[in-house]
This record gives sequence, C-alpha cells and structure tokens, in this order.
Amino acid sequence: MTKKIQIGNLYIGGDESIKIQSMSTCTLKDTSRAIEQCLKLQNAGCEIIRFSVLDVEDTLAIKEIKKHINMPLVADVHFDYKLAISAIKNGADKIRINPGNIGGENKVKEVAKALKDYNVPLRVGSNTGSVEKKFLTKFGKNEISLGESALEKVAILEKNGVENIVISVKASEVPLMVKAYRYVANKTNYPLHLGVTEAGTEYNGIIKNSIGIGALLLDGIGNTIRVSLSADPVKEVISAKSILSALNLKEYGAKIIACPTCGRCEWDCMDFAKKVEEYTKNITKPLKIAVMGCVVNGPGEAQDADLGVAGSKEECCIFVKGKIIKKVKVENIEKEFFNEIDKCLK
Repeated sequence: MTKKIQIGNLYIGGDESIKIQSMSTCTLKDTSRAIEQCLKLQNAGCEIIRFSVLDVEDTLAIKEIKKHINMPLVADVHFDYKLAISAIKNGADKIRINPGNIGGENKVKEVAKALKDYNVPLRVGSNTGSVEKKFLTKFGKNEISLGESALEKVAILEKNGVENIVISVKASEVPLMVKAYRYVANKTNYPLHLGVTEAGTEYNGIIKNSIGIGALLLDGIGNTIRVSLSADPVKEVISAKSILSALNLKEYGAKIIACPTCGRCEWDCMDFAKKVEEYTKNITKPLKIAVMGCVVNGPGEAQDADLGVAGSKEECCIFVKGKIIKKVKVENIEKEFFNEIDKCLK
C-alpha cells in the first residue's frame, strides 16, 4: 500500500479511492473561462484539475478561481522556480515540477522550502521526452531509464526534505508505460499518477488509456489517473469514469450492458441501447441496466442487472435480477422500459 497524501480537500494513496484528474485547456489568468471549464469538469466527475502556469498573472489568478470550485487545483510549472513559489503562496493545492529544469540546486531548495512551509504536495516524474540522457545512454529507451529518471528527481526533493510526493512515468507507447509503472511501484511507496501521454485523438486515445491504465489498476498499481485525449477535457473525465466502473473500482450512475447481437436478434436492440444510454446519462444513482438481443441470452446472462430488456420480433420482456416482470409489444418498449427505469430511481 502506498503512502497517503493530502491534496486540498481530498487524499490520494493508501486505501483511498482512485481519483480522476483532467487538465484545463485555457490559462489561469483567463479567469472567467477557467472557472467555467472547471465547473463543467467538476460536474462531469473530475476530482483534481491541473493548469499550466505561464506567468505571474496565472499564479495570481489561483485565489479567485479557488473561490468558485470544490476540487484541488494543481499548478503545472516549468523553467521558472519563482512561478512555482508564487503558485504555492497563492493557494495551489499541488504543483507539478521537474527539478531538472526549474533551476540550480539553490532554486530547488527555495521551492522545497515553500512546499514545506505551506504543506503543499507535488508531482514529479518523467516521460519519454524528458528522460535524462545519462539513463538513456546506460539503459536505452526502456522502463529502467524512464523509472530511474523519475526516481532521481524524487531523490533530489527528498534531499531537500520534501516527502509529499506523487510520481508519474508516462509514455505514449502502452507496453512501455505499463512496464515503467510496474518498475517504479517496486521501488517506492509514493502514490502514482497514471496516464498514457500523447495518447492521441478520442477513439484511439481511449483505447490506449484503457489498456494501459486498466492493466495497472488490475495489478493494484495507481492512485490517480488522467485519460489524456486530444479532445474536450470533459471526455477525459467521462472516459476515466468508464474505466473505473468497468473495473468495479467505482460506481458512476447507470452502467449499461448490451448484447453484441447475432442472427437470433429480431429487434433493433443496438439502437435501443443507445437510447437507454442517452436517457440515463445524467443518473447519479448506481444502476445496472441490460439491453439484450433475445430471450435465449437475455435474462440468464444479465441476471445480475437491476433492470433489463430482451426482445423478439413482436414483443420484449422486461426483467429484474433475471426474473421477467412483464411482456411488452416492441412498439411500446421505449415508453414502458423508461417508466421502469424511473421506478428504479425512486
């Protein structure tokens, strides 16, 4: 079990649940837009939000933004140690830095002092674009060079008395990413932030993140995740929720299971599954719903569903926990089934 670390109003690591992160696509100093995006992400289920910090104006905006949101704000700082310190003093709940590009040893010490004075944690690590050359030369491009590069940064901070650390070792190649996190997990007990960097556009990005993040979470590795996508950050959050729900690590509203269909299917269950998904998208109560192609597989395969439907050419049966409660003509199934969903939510 990893160390538990407080970030603003929540904890990560230890026996805490996996926390979902995303990153804003706007700057902190664009305050009204930043707040609007934060609230959208928060409503979607985001638990930690990260911002790039580009200048002093960004750090000064942190106080105002934090008045309007109820999730920790992470300041992502590179190259300027003064910005890191300013972000800390202005209320950042966590910072993300690379000690290797923040300045010399004295500058790292100043950042470390601010972190300790304000009791602010930080994330450090490496990705395939920031591995120290000496490790690449010694080990080549693999999980060892990626992991040791991150652990060296951790050692620098530990030397300066900083122990509230979260580590990441991201890669765009899924097998390397998985191997790197497994390597680091065996070397340290700090919480790990999981993600596939530069995963790509929505479709391929979700696949890569699901495989990489999912494989590690099934191993019991990982404490907080970001599904990096070249898409609306809200889609990152929704995808993260789907991953955690699929692994039974968290319950988020309705979980739809649907038959892939075969020649026995005589009604349009695929289209109906989409309608059910749309109807239940804003449900917060955990509810498992099954949309099955036929009665051969329907109630039996989905007998643990809270509510389900299986169809034939002329009629559908609605079932609860595998037991049929009523039969309805196909043309009336949408109205009847949605009524049953509503009953489940009362």
